[in-house]
Amino acid sequence: MDLSEAYRSIARRYFPAALVVADRLHVVRLALHHLMKTCCQIDPGLLYRRGASSLLQKHAHNLTMNQAGRLKTYLDSQPAVARIYDFKEELMVVLTAKRQTKDQCRILAYRLLDAIRQLRQSPFEDCQKLGRTLEAWQAEIGRMWRFSRSNGITEGFHRKMKLIQRRAFGFRNFDNYRRRVGALCV
Repeated sequence: MDLSEAYRSIARRYFPAALVVADRLHVVRLALHHLMKTCCQIDPGLLYRRGASSLLQKHAHNLTMNQAGRLKTYLDSQPAVARIYDFKEELMVVLTAKRQTKDQCRILAYRLLDAIRQLRQSPFEDCQKLGRTLEAWQAEIGRMWRFSRSNGITEGFHRKMKLIQRRAFGFRNFDNYRRRVGALCV
């Protein structure tokens, strides 16, 4: 589920016995968004360095040797951003874990709670806001470690439907739109 209080309240109202699971994509995206905003507060020039910005958002294991060298050069010049990058990498290990056992989840829970504590004590407003959000959704985030399902297929269909609408400049007849969606999303 998307990290929206409105969605959670609807789920609780209509499905009171259901266990709500946070969607991994949305959790990771939210964390990256707030941490990148903090990096931009520390280094305002980062907004104009798209290369460095994209390297900061990539996971360390996805960097090529050339990219890792460029990132290291940038982080050496910005030690405060380097600390946030290291924290981001630790947090991503926790947030991207899948199909964990109960004992592994317990270890991840301690790491998540420690990350929340660090975020809440941060002097940056965006980090504090992220800490409050993760704290409010900690049970749902904990459940996503055990369950590997996501709403990625729904997100993909919505994206495809938006592309259809954009290409067609709007449909006058809804039946034609429905047929096109049915043909392309099967």
